[in-house]
Amino acid sequence: MRRGPVMCGITGWVSYDADLTERQATIDAMTATMALRGPDASGTWLRRHVALGHRRLAVIDLDGGVQPMEFATPDGPVVLVYSGEAYNFVELRGELRARGHRFRTASDTEVVLNGYLEWGEGVVDHLNGMFAFAVWDSRDQKLVMMRDRLGVKPLYYYPTRDGVLFGSEPKAILANPLARRAVDIDGIRTAVTGIGPGQAIWKGMHEVEPGTLVTVDASGIRKRTYWRLRTARHTDDQRRTVERVRQLLDDTVKRQLISDVPQCVLLSGGLDSSAIAALASPELTAAGERLRTFSVDFVDHVDRFQADVFRTTPDAPFVRDMVDRIKPVHRQVVLNAEDLSDPAIRRAVITARDTPNAFGESDISMYRLFREIRNESTVALSGEAADENFGGYRWFHDKTRDFPIFPWMAAVLGAQAGASDVMPFTAEGLAALELDSYLGDQYATAVAAVEHLDSASRVERQMRVMFHMHLTRFLRMLLDRKDRLSMAVGLEVRVPYCDHRLVEYVYNVPWKHKSFDGREKSLLRHAVKDLLPPSVADRVKSGYPTMMHDTRYSSALQIQGKEVLADADSPLFALFNREWLKNAVEMDSSTISHGDKLLLDKIIDMHCWLDIYSPEFSLS
Repeated sequence: MRRGPVMCGITGWVSYDADLTERQATIDAMTATMALRGPDASGTWLRRHVALGHRRLAVIDLDGGVQPMEFATPDGPVVLVYSGEAYNFVELRGELRARGHRFRTASDTEVVLNGYLEWGEGVVDHLNGMFAFAVWDSRDQKLVMMRDRLGVKPLYYYPTRDGVLFGSEPKAILANPLARRAVDIDGIRTAVTGIGPGQAIWKGMHEVEPGTLVTVDASGIRKRTYWRLRTARHTDDQRRTVERVRQLLDDTVKRQLISDVPQCVLLSGGLDSSAIAALASPELTAAGERLRTFSVDFVDHVDRFQADVFRTTPDAPFVRDMVDRIKPVHRQVVLNAEDLSDPAIRRAVITARDTPNAFGESDISMYRLFREIRNESTVALSGEAADENFGGYRWFHDKTRDFPIFPWMAAVLGAQAGASDVMPFTAEGLAALELDSYLGDQYATAVAAVEHLDSASRVERQMRVMFHMHLTRFLRMLLDRKDRLSMAVGLEVRVPYCDHRLVEYVYNVPWKHKSFDGREKSLLRHAVKDLLPPSVADRVKSGYPTMMHDTRYSSALQIQGKEVLADADSPLFALFNREWLKNAVEMDSSTISHGDKLLLDKIIDMHCWLDIYSPEFSLS
C-alpha cells in the first residue's frame, strides 16, 4: 500500500489575553464550517492562549495522521494542523530519520511536524507540494502559518486586538463572533473584478499569500516571503529544454499519484489534461491499477456547438481519441440546462466560494462534475496551470498583450473599454468603485513586481510580464475556484503543472523557445507529443465548455433574474442597475448576447451571496 498525504480544513484562534480553554463551543463552530472539506474526522486542541481545529479527508494512512498532531518537548508541546500534501514526504522522512527523528505513522503530516522540529520555519524550503498549515509552538508562545509556493491550498487570517483568527476558508473565521461580516469598497472591487491579491473580500481579513509565512506572537504579526518567481538566465538549448520539461512532468505526475484511495484524471481532450492522463496511465498499470478518467459534456452540445474566440472545438471527439489511445476506464458526465440552473446548486457553489463568483455557469458545471466524480474517486489530477506556464491563451500570441491592462480582461473588454463600460453599475456604484483607476493601479503594481535580465529585448520583457501576471494573479483565481468547488464535495484535486520546480524552470525559458513552432504551448506539445494521438497533440486551445449558447439555459437565467427583481429591498441595486436587469430578463432568450448572459449570471450570484451571508455592505 502506498502512503502519503491528507486533505482537510484547518482553523484556529490565538488570544494572548483570553482563556481559550473556555471557548470550546466557538472553536467547534469554526471547525464545523469545514465539514465538507474534511468529512472523515474532526479534532480540536485547546490551551489557554490557543485553540486549533481540524477536519480531515483521509487520502493517505487512513488510520493514522490524526490531527491536531502534537509533539511533546521539554519546553512545551508543538502542535500542527495541516492541509495538503508533501509529495516528497518519503525522502524527507528518510532524511529526518537519519537525523534521529522517529515516526509513529505513515502520514506526511508527521513528516511536516518533525520537519518543523528540525528546521523551524525553514521546513517550507524542504517541501515539494501543495499545503497550508499552522504550527503552535508553545516553546515561544507563537503561531506560524505557512502556504505553498503557488497558492494551491487556501489560508486566511483575521487580526484581532490580542491575536488572530485563521482558517482554510473565510467561513471558518466568520463563525467566530470577533469577525465582522463586513465588505467595504475594496472588497466589492475584488469581488467584481477578481483582482485584489493579498486580500479576502471581507474587511479586515487577509490571505496568507502564496510563498509566504505569517508569524503571530504577543508582539504582533509579521510576514515573510520565502519564495517568489526569480528571474535567471536560461542556458539550455531548445532540444534540452524540451527534454527537461518532459523529465519534470514524468517526475511530478509520478509523485502526485501517491494515494490510498481511488484516483482519476480530469480529461478534456485538450493538450494539458491529455498529457497528464497519458503520463499517469503506465504508472498506474505498473502498480496493478487501471487509470480512471472523467470528462464533462452537455446534452446536444456537439450538435449545438458554436465556436467563439475562447472555445474553438467541442471536447467530446478529442476525449474519444484519447480514450482509444490510452484505454482508461472513462466516464462522461453529461449535464443539461436544469442541472445548471438549479437554485440549490447555485447556493451550494456560492457557499463553497464564500464570494459571488466570477465564473457563473462554469462554476456550477464544475461543481456538478466534481460531485459525480466523488462517487467513484477521492483524488483527481487536473491540467490546471499549463496555460499559465507555457503560454496557452490566445492573448499570449496577439496584440492583446500590448494593452496596458490585465490581458485576460483586455481579451474580454477590448483595447479601449474599461470595466465600467461593460458592467451595468448604478451611477452611485460606478462613482464609488472607480474601477478603471483601481485596475490601472493593480496592473502597475503587477508590472513593477517583475524582475528582468539586463540583456532582455523588448519582446522578452513584455512576455516575462505576461507570464508573471498569469502565474501570480490569474492562476490564483483558478486555483481558488478549483480548491473550493472540489473540497466542497470532499474531492482532492492535484495540479502537477504547479510543481514549483517546473514553474521555476519554464518561467525562465525565453519566449523564442516557448513559441518555437509558431503555436501555443510549443514546449509542452513537443515534450509529450509521442504520448498523444495527432488530433489531440495538434488541437488548438479551447476553453472550458459552457452552455451559454443554449437558449434553455438563457431562459432559466431570465426566470431567476425576475426573482431577483422581485426583491425590491435588496442592497444589490445600490451596485447594479435595476433597469438593465429588467430589460435583460424580458429579451427574447434566443437573441440575448453571450456577454449579457454572463452579466445575468454575475448579478444572480451577487444576489444569492447577499442572501446567504447578509454582510454589512457599504459603497463608502
